[in-house]
Amino acid sequence: MGIEFLTVFVFGLLILFLVLGVPVVFALGGAAVIATYFLWGGQALYMVGIRTFSSASSFVLLAVPMFIFMGALLEKSGIARDLYDLMQKWMGGIYGGLASGTVFICALFAALVGISGAATVTMGVVALPSMLEHRYDRRLAIGCIAGGGALGVLIPPSVLMIVLGLYTNTSIGMLYAGGIVPGLLLVVLFVVYITVASLVNPKLAPALPAAERAGWGERLGALKNAILPILLLLGMLGSLASGAATPSEAAGMGALGSMVCAGVYRQLSWKNVHEACAVTLRLSCMVMWIIFAASIFTALYSAIGAQELVRSLLSVLPGGAWGVVIGMQVIWMIMGTLLDPIGIMMITAPLFFPIVTSLGFDPVWFGILFVVNMEMAFLSPPFGFNLFYMKSVAPPGVTMADIYRAVVPFVALQALALAMVMIFPELVLWLPRLLIQ
Repeated sequence: MGIEFLTVFVFGLLILFLVLGVPVVFALGGAAVIATYFLWGGQALYMVGIRTFSSASSFVLLAVPMFIFMGALLEKSGIARDLYDLMQKWMGGIYGGLASGTVFICALFAALVGISGAATVTMGVVALPSMLEHRYDRRLAIGCIAGGGALGVLIPPSVLMIVLGLYTNTSIGMLYAGGIVPGLLLVVLFVVYITVASLVNPKLAPALPAAERAGWGERLGALKNAILPILLLLGMLGSLASGAATPSEAAGMGALGSMVCAGVYRQLSWKNVHEACAVTLRLSCMVMWIIFAASIFTALYSAIGAQELVRSLLSVLPGGAWGVVIGMQVIWMIMGTLLDPIGIMMITAPLFFPIVTSLGFDPVWFGILFVVNMEMAFLSPPFGFNLFYMKSVAPPGVTMADIYRAVVPFVALQALALAMVMIFPELVLWLPRLLIQ
């Protein structure tokens, strides 16, 4: 059988399962198992067990539940509310201050949590009512929360980067280092947009009335709420950057540090720990199953030689090697409107990464391009995850159409950041190269 027929057969099974409503992870794994059986018989199914065991025994996987636990416990401890109170006191007196402060908090929360939904939902509950109460434009308020929340997949310790590193054999530490500058770039772009828009039209994001602005005593007093989370973040990322700790060890430090923070804030209760553990169990199991299915599907891809087919198809694109890279970005953007980022990664990474590496591009740089693209996917209508997270916490009068319109400027800014990272690879590679010198 030709490679073309095998590709149609495997992808046909995958699409059939997706149309039937099977979750992506089971659709991908099921398609791989069925295709393996029909191509090579029952004996070949030993590969399923071998690949699954090999994936499950990876030491790096220990980082996933510990990072998730750290973020879940910090969320339950009410630290996000304290951070928003800090930003409101310091930035509420300027045009767009509450929205810009919300973006800063989302960035800090992203660095403490590692997933997108936590910052979006938490700030939707904490910041959105406050901004609407202070007569902020509804679309700007919703957009800054949804856009800021999506930073969780790009700013370390991103759980998506852990899965991507395991799946593509790319250094997770280098991916973490590579994501810092693009993450900060997006924060700057969001804040500049909010500031310029509110200065051009002050009705979009008015400054707090003088009577509601905090004095210097209140501002300085509120700083204590940020000390512990920032120390936790610096300790965790510093241990990674210095090489003193692996991602798994840094995750252990983060999990312990989150319990210390919760204890200091007198929120280390059995209820909060139990709820954080429940969230950790649910999300960790989801990630593990994704990795198992991805490992099986990768083995099948390698066996049937689908990479050669995709390489030959991409080679006909104009523009040479850069045409191939740009074509991949377009494919990711289209898929991002329909599928979740993990599913997109499982389907495309086994094909795209070997091709890009063979063309001479740096896998860390290309990995960050993927993550920035998936950050766009979280905001891309009609099925971006953050759109539904926002709908779940938005006031009753907010429709999905309102949310779609609210995120358009922030998706455009993400696309701008993606273009800048492609044009200037050093935005990604400067820090990883500095760390390995």
